[in-house]
Amino acid sequence: MKKQSEDFQKIVKEVKDKACLKQKIYRNTLKTFKQFKLIAQEMITALQSETTGIDSNVPLEFEEKSAFEFEIKIGGDVLLIYMHTNVHGFQMNHPLMKTSYIQDDHSRNYCGLINIYNFLADSFKYNRINDEGHLIGRIMINKDQHFYVEGRRQLNFLFNDFVNQKIDMAAIQSILEQAIIYSMSFDLTLPPYKLSQFISVGEVLQDSSSMRIKTAKRLGFKFSFDD
Repeated sequence: MKKQSEDFQKIVKEVKDKACLKQKIYRNTLKTFKQFKLIAQEMITALQSETTGIDSNVPLEFEEKSAFEFEIKIGGDVLLIYMHTNVHGFQMNHPLMKTSYIQDDHSRNYCGLINIYNFLADSFKYNRINDEGHLIGRIMINKDQHFYVEGRRQLNFLFNDFVNQKIDMAAIQSILEQAIIYSMSFDLTLPPYKLSQFISVGEVLQDSSSMRIKTAKRLGFKFSFDD
């Protein structure tokens, strides 16, 4: 090979620094995701035990969908927990970018991502493909296993000490508990009448289970980030 150019050396440095860094973050995130799965399974088993004999029609289920996705079903709610396989960085205007923790080592800015979505269980049961879910929380984990959570209500302020907090089993259980509490208290509400007063013949003629009428917990309403 010819004498290595400066550009080639830059590529070598990127591989050593950023590519290896992202692989480490990916491994951290995958390990954390597996812990989420384990704790979710344990929580569902405990709920089944605690509610035995109350109502057999109330589903309490765990289902692994893929290596990067699982769901828990509690009553009329489904929580879909999904690990993104790519590494992300915070936007430059994010408040965390101003902390000495990141300014001292910019690589701490890069994080793996785990998302928590809330859906209506009936959306899947009746194949209502146009129903919408809500992102109620997302967890970012960096190379040092420090983590940060953005989300609804308690999820938006209980886990925002990125500089000091490290992800562990206790934190994961607390995140899942808060996500479940929020989803069960986040009730389905009627959309404004004006948004519901028209329906096309085509929608009526479709199979009712997949009718294109959207159902979502706050369809037609605007709500604040900390709702």
